[in-house]
Amino acid sequence: MKKRLTAGLLSLVLSGVLLLAGCGSKEESAVKVTLNEVAHSVFYAPQYVALEKGYFAEEGLDLELVNGYGADKTMTAVLSGEADIGFMGAEASIYTYLEGAEDPVVNFAQLTQRAGNFLVSRQPMENFQWSDLKGQEILGGRKGGMPQMVFEYILKKNGLDPAKDMNIDQSIDFGSTAAAFSGGLGDFTVEFEPSATLLEQQGDGYVVASLGVDSGYVPYTAYSAKSSYLKENPEIIQKFTNAMQKGMNYVNSHTPEEIAQVIAPQFEETDPDTITAIVTRYHQQDTWKEDLIFSQESFELLQDILDEAGELSARVPYDELINTDFAEKAANQ
Repeated sequence: MKKRLTAGLLSLVLSGVLLLAGCGSKEESAVKVTLNEVAHSVFYAPQYVALEKGYFAEEGLDLELVNGYGADKTMTAVLSGEADIGFMGAEASIYTYLEGAEDPVVNFAQLTQRAGNFLVSRQPMENFQWSDLKGQEILGGRKGGMPQMVFEYILKKNGLDPAKDMNIDQSIDFGSTAAAFSGGLGDFTVEFEPSATLLEQQGDGYVVASLGVDSGYVPYTAYSAKSSYLKENPEIIQKFTNAMQKGMNYVNSHTPEEIAQVIAPQFEETDPDTITAIVTRYHQQDTWKEDLIFSQESFELLQDILDEAGELSARVPYDELINTDFAEKAANQ
């Protein structure tokens, strides 16, 4: 009886060891991937859903998320190999291509289809018109960056000259404009969320216009990697894109309240009600695509915006900087 008991205990111990070993090997088999994002914002909700719901882990990826604080810094991280994948405006890949990059950065998945920033006024303006910006001081974005170019695109659509009709301060760092505005600089500021809503809650500003609504559909942000990385790691890119498609599917089939609850851990410093309000705002303006396919029409529109902003020295062929293979497979999984 004692021998049987001992044998039984030994069997249980061995089973536990094997189980732990199995768990360890599973963790070890996960592929480490570093993603550098241009900013950490509710605007990118599908990405955080994919993280919080474990979609990357399901695909066998151990994703490390790094905030680049600007497309220029995110692009630098990708080019240097510090990041495997970059998440930013596709204009950055156009710039580096035209500068003669030997290993161009190629966009393989588009996330957002509208601008994600808002015009915030120091005073409430119930019937705001873009012409109200004449003669005003505005805290804008970095020259050549999507936030600033889309802003200028809207101004020109409304018959305004960004260089003559107002003063746009582009000297302030991407993440510091809201604080500068709270400190008294500017009559208006162009802000992403959660900064726009937080300025309202603090009584320091009022959202008077959505750049996403007034600019129309624009390929605002995309995932990209060096051409060599795509060729050497197609399975990793496919798994990453599959996980992101699951995140897209979730936000397109759930309520803002449900989405906000899932991504809340990514924004611990933000009140849950505020997250819900922001998600609702983005949801209502049709921010997220149903798939991740970056169409040629969207790419040409992007180049039109760059050209109009005086930032495009030559047109770039669609096939040089866009790869839709991974997004198409993910959409059909």
